[in-house]
This record gives sequence, structure tokens and C-alpha cells, in this order.
Amino acid sequence: QVHLVESGGGLVQAGGSLRLSCAASGRTFSRYAVAWFRQAPGKEREFLTAISWSAGNTYYADSAKGRFTISRDNAKNTVYLQMNSLKPEDTAVYYCAADYVYGPLIFDYEYDYWGQGTQVTVSS
Repeated sequence: QVHLVESGGGLVQAGGSLRLSCAASGRTFSRYAVAWFRQAPGKEREFLTAISWSAGNTYYADSAKGRFTISRDNAKNTVYLQMNSLKPEDTAVYYCAADYVYGPLIFDYEYDYWGQGTQVTVSS
């Protein structure tokens, strides 16, 4: 079992960058696939990107390709989401999720563990 805590959100101007972190408790975090999702007000939760437990495999939604990069440091029990060229439509609560599988997994129902989310607001 893991406990996930996101951080790094905030207010940024359009065109700016943020790096989100997903810190996990648990000694076996390196054996968990991890993903980032987001949910904007009035919209369904959206998959962004996922990474396998060894970081050997990653997967990106079209909305994230070219601007977002997922990475992980298993020694620090942390997964990152680097977001560049941010747009106002990227405004949302960003969540990380994890599951005890190799991965990557792209559907939210496949993940058992979720963080509380971090707010990202992009101003125009």
C-alpha cells in the first residue's frame, strides 16, 4: 500500500512551466505504475500520462504530448510531471495515481491509490 502526496501546483502565466511532484510512502514504490490525471471544473477526469515501474515505458495522451514529461526517481519515491508551454485550458486539479503493476496503465479505474490533488491555474 502507498500514500501519495502531490505538490508543485500554483498560479502561472500562459507559456510558463511548472513541475509537479508525487511523493509516495512505502518501500516498494518502485514496483508501482504511476499516472497523472487532471480534472477541470465541470469536466470529467482526464488521463495525461503514465509511467511503468522501471520508467522503461511511458505513455502520453494527445493533450500532453510535446508539452508534458513524466519521470520518476525511485530512490526518492517520487514521480514528476514537467509541464511546459502552459495554456489557460490546462487549469485543473492534477492528481497522481498508482497501482502495483508494471504498467503503464491509462484508465483511472485501473489505479487503486490516489493523491489528494494539487491545483494548477494558468492565467492568460
